[in-house]
Amino acid sequence: MFVIFMESLSKWAIPAIIFIITLYGFLKKVKVYEAFTEGAKEGFYTAVRIIPYLVAMLFAIGIFRASGAMDVLVKALNPVTSLIGMPGEVLPMALMRPLSGGGASGIMNDLFTQYGPDSIIGRMASVMMGSTETTFYVLAVYFGSVAIRKTRHALPAGLVADAVGIITAVFVTNLMFG
Repeated sequence: MFVIFMESLSKWAIPAIIFIITLYGFLKKVKVYEAFTEGAKEGFYTAVRIIPYLVAMLFAIGIFRASGAMDVLVKALNPVTSLIGMPGEVLPMALMRPLSGGGASGIMNDLFTQYGPDSIIGRMASVMMGSTETTFYVLAVYFGSVAIRKTRHALPAGLVADAVGIITAVFVTNLMFG
């Protein structure tokens, strides 16, 4: 019964949100279409401004993976991850996720291909993907595009949130599927 409810809810959630936002704007006498197109135009200009930061970040990530540094780090941390119930195979995705969503997606796809999406490894990678953020990407690209140089507490807060997301993903996946 709960599964059927959640499936129904997920099918209608996004259309309902769009309808509610549009209705709210209409009731507040906001020109919804004009506001949407103006926001889309600003989004395009933002995308153009962040391209140099995006290229630099993806280049650095490529060097990190191609150099073998990722493999060395995984081997060094594997004894620690096994203590919390995280298979060593998932660690590269957990390490890549704060750096790059695309890189993490690629690693997750490799895990799906090798172990299957319904394996404990595939499920743990999926939960991690949804429970964490691309912290360094956000700082480099978005903060850089608006010339924020002093990130203050953004980096520590983002990394703590990522760590909590990863640990929670391990715990929940082992609890539900282990």
